[in-house]
Amino acid sequence: MVKEFILEGLNCANCGAKIEQGVSRLPGVTNATVNFLNKTLILETEETANFPELIRNTEGIVKKYEPEVNVIEKKEVKIKDDGDQNEEENQKKRLISLGLGGGLFTLAFLPFWSPGIEFALFLLSYLIVGGEVLMRAGKNILRGQVFDENFLMSIATLGAFAIREYPEGVAVMLFYQIGEYFQDRAVGQSRRSIKALLDIRPEYVNLSFNGVIKRVSPEEAAIGDMMIIKPGERVPLDGKVLEGQAMMDTSALTGESVPRRAKIGDDVLSGFINKDGLLTVQVAKVYGVSTIAKILDLVQNAGSKKAPTEKFITKFAHYYTPAVVLVAVLLAILPPLLIESATFSDWFYRALVFLVVSCPCALVISIPLGFFGGIGAASKKGILVKGGNYLEAINQIDTVVFDKTGTLTKGVFQVTGIHPAGSFTEEEVLEFAALAEFNSNHPIAQSVVQAYDQRLGNQLHQENITGFQEIAGHGVKVQYEGQEILAGNDKLMKQGRIDFQEWQEGGTVVYLAVSGKFAGTIVISDELKEDAKKTMQDLKQLGINKLVMLTGDNQETGQRVGRELSLDRVYAELLPADKVGILERIIQEKTSKKSVVFVGDGINDAPVLARADVGVAMGGLGSDAAIEAADIVLMTDEPAKLAEAVGIARKTRNVVWQNIIFALGVKLVVLVLGAGGLATLWEAVFADVGVAIIAVINAMRLLKS
Repeated sequence: MVKEFILEGLNCANCGAKIEQGVSRLPGVTNATVNFLNKTLILETEETANFPELIRNTEGIVKKYEPEVNVIEKKEVKIKDDGDQNEEENQKKRLISLGLGGGLFTLAFLPFWSPGIEFALFLLSYLIVGGEVLMRAGKNILRGQVFDENFLMSIATLGAFAIREYPEGVAVMLFYQIGEYFQDRAVGQSRRSIKALLDIRPEYVNLSFNGVIKRVSPEEAAIGDMMIIKPGERVPLDGKVLEGQAMMDTSALTGESVPRRAKIGDDVLSGFINKDGLLTVQVAKVYGVSTIAKILDLVQNAGSKKAPTEKFITKFAHYYTPAVVLVAVLLAILPPLLIESATFSDWFYRALVFLVVSCPCALVISIPLGFFGGIGAASKKGILVKGGNYLEAINQIDTVVFDKTGTLTKGVFQVTGIHPAGSFTEEEVLEFAALAEFNSNHPIAQSVVQAYDQRLGNQLHQENITGFQEIAGHGVKVQYEGQEILAGNDKLMKQGRIDFQEWQEGGTVVYLAVSGKFAGTIVISDELKEDAKKTMQDLKQLGINKLVMLTGDNQETGQRVGRELSLDRVYAELLPADKVGILERIIQEKTSKKSVVFVGDGINDAPVLARADVGVAMGGLGSDAAIEAADIVLMTDEPAKLAEAVGIARKTRNVVWQNIIFALGVKLVVLVLGAGGLATLWEAVFADVGVAIIAVINAMRLLKS
C-alpha cells in the first residue's frame, strides 16, 4: 500500500531527512521517502498496517522535528499554489528583520559609543536577526532535538558573545540568515522551475451539449463527451478528432519543436496545444488516466525513487553532524587540559568554527535537486525518467539490448515478394495467405491482408473462415471451405510436416501450406528508422560497446539488420518467452555495478522491460502499457532519444559529484584551518550557507539545459 502526504511548511532539508529516517523505522512501514522539493512524504506500507495508528505516529515524528509543519493527506489537497504566497510574505518579513538588524549592527561600529551602548546595539541587532533561530533551538532542545542548524548556530553565536567577540557573534548570525534567505530563494526558484515544466495541467474543458458550450473542470468530463478546442488552447483530455483540423504543438509531451497536423480521425493527447484551428474532439479517456495525468504523476513523484548517491548522502549526513559536534567538544576541552600554553577562550573559539561548519544542508538540498533537475531536463526533451535511481543506473550501462520491430525498424510491413510453389499462382498464394491472416492483429498479418486489398481488390469470403488458431512464435492455422491453411515461419511448416523449400534471401518470410501441400512464400520487409544507425554510432561514442538485438524474425533477416547497424550480437527466431531467457544470460555476463538496458515497444515486451536493470519503452506516446512497464519512457519513436538520455544522466552525475566534492572539500579545509586557529567564524559561515547557495545554483543549471 502507498500513501502520500503533503508536508505543508517544510523548509528544512536536513529536518526532512530526519523525518524520512524516523518514519521509515515505524512498524508496518516498508519504505518512507521525503521529497523536499515537492514537500511530500510517500509511505510504502505492509497490507496489514494499522493506518490510523501509523498516521498518528507519522504526525508525531514530523512534529518532533518540525512543529510548524502540517501533515495533510494528498487526496485531501487540490493542486494549488503550494504556499508560494505565504512563502513570499515570510521572505518579506525576513528581509525587514535583516535590514533592521543589519542597520543596528552597522551603527554599533561608530566610534563615539560607550562600551555599554555598543554592547546594547550589538545585542539588539543579534536578537532582531537571530531571535527566531534562538526560539526554535530552545523548543527543539525541550523536545530532545539537539543536532540541528538552529542549535548549532545558537551555540556558536552565543559562544562568541561569551568570549566577548560581539561583532563576530552578530555577524555570524546575520550572514547565516542572509545565506538562508538566498538559499530559500534559490530552492524556491528551483521549485518554480520544476512547476513550469509541469505547467501542462489543463484548467478547464469546453464541452458541447446540443450546441451549447459549457466550461467545466477536466475531472467532470466523461468518455464520449464532445470537447471544443479553440486556437491557442491546450488539449485537456485524450480524444479523437471528429471535426476540423489544426497544427498541434506537441513539445510539452515529446520535446519535438515541429508541430504536427491533426485531422478528422486522428488521436490527440492531453497536453498538445492547438495552434491554428477549431477542433471538435470526442473524449477517449477520463482525466485520471489521461496522458497528461500520467506524465504529471510520473515527473512529480520521480523524486520518491532515490539514487544510491542520494541515499548515501542522507546516511552520511546522519552521522556527519554528531561526529563534527563531538570533535568540537573535544577541541574545546582537551587542549586546555593537556597543553600548558593553551587558553580555553582560544580553543573554545576554534570549537565554535566546527559547530558552524557541521550542518550538512549543502549536500542534503543540492544532491536531490541535482537529480530532479536532470529528470526535469529529460522531460523537456520527451524523455520520462521515473526516478533518480534510473537516471544514475544509465550512467553505468554495460549493454543495450534492443527489440527489432517498432524499435529499430518502423514496424510498417510491406509485401515485397510473392513466390508460388507447384501449381499455385501468385494470386492464389496471396488470397490463401490473406484468408489465414485475416483475424490476426499481428503487423505482418495485417500487411498481408492490406497487400491483398491493394493488388486484387476482391472481397474476401471471411464468413467461410473457421477454426482460427494463432500459434505463438509460429504462425496461424485456419479452416477454409474444407481446406486447412497454414501461414507462418519455418517452425510451423516443420510442425505440420510440410515438405517446403526454405527462402534464403532477406526479409521476413511467411511460408504457406494448403491442405498439407506447400503453396509458396511471401516476403515482407520492414524499413529501418532514419536515426537507427546514428543511434548506434552515438552510443558507441558514449563508450557503450555491447549492442544486442532480439527478434522473432529468421536468422537471415536478423543478421542483415545487425550488419546494417554494426551490432555486436543478434539473437533471431525467438519466441516471446525466449527473450527473457536471453536477457538473463546477458545480465549474468555483465560486470558488477554495470547496467543492462532493454529497449522495446513497451506493449509486447513487458516481461523483458521488467527484468532488465533499466527498461526503456520506445514510442510510449499514449501507450498505457509502455508507461506502466518501463523505467524510462521515450515519448517519440526515435531511438536517438536513448543517447540523449545517457547524455543528460552523465551531465547530472557530473553536477552531483561537483556539489559533493565542492561542499565536502570546502568544509574539510575550513575544519582543518579552524582546528589550527587559521579560520574564523566568517569562513565557517561561508562553508555552511555560502557553499549551500553555490551548490543549489549549480544544481539548477540542469533545469536550464
